[in-house]
Amino acid sequence: MALDRDGGARRGAVANAIRAELARQSQADVTRVDVDALALAVEEALGFASPSSEGKHPDELNATNDD
Repeated sequence: MALDRDGGARRGAVANAIRAELARQSQADVTRVDVDALALAVEEALGFASPSSEGKHPDELNATNDD
């Protein structure tokens, strides 16, 4: 499997995000891992926008902009 040029940095960012989120959850004494929070931490580490800031709300769509 080929890595992109910054594969090591990217992997490090993901590992740090996972480590930090698991540490945060352990401080909160959760009994189960919050997988959604973990996924969000990874998305943020990779620079993905949050779903709430993407696209248009259904009431903003019409026949000319529904793509």
